[in-house]
Amino acid sequence: MAITPNRVQFEQLATAPDEGPVVMLNLLKFKPQADEGGGSGADAYGRYKDAAVKMVEDRGGKLLWAGTGDQILIGDPSEDWDVVALVEYPSRAAFIEMVSSPKYLEAHEHRESGLARTLLVACTQTNP
Repeated sequence: MAITPNRVQFEQLATAPDEGPVVMLNLLKFKPQADEGGGSGADAYGRYKDAAVKMVEDRGGKLLWAGTGDQILIGDPSEDWDVVALVEYPSRAAFIEMVSSPKYLEAHEHRESGLARTLLVACTQTNP
């Protein structure tokens, strides 16, 4: 499972309409053991999260909500998630700028070390 977007996915994000905030839905499954730095996958991801949240806030974004994935009600129970998080960015451009920065790329190593799989969905608000 991919931990980073492929070129096509990144280009689609970069060329999508960018008329306001975007909320990234993060579904995270941690490795039992991190690839580097010792500790669990959750420990490694925590090192990434500490740096990433600061970078998000520096760009005018915020962590809206994070919690544990307790139970799969619909879907394959083997596709469970440890953490679900919603992160708001002021724009897609702000997200792209952040994930392209050298500081982010350095922190991203901890993300890769800690995650077994992930799903990241860019979401824009609609009126139901």
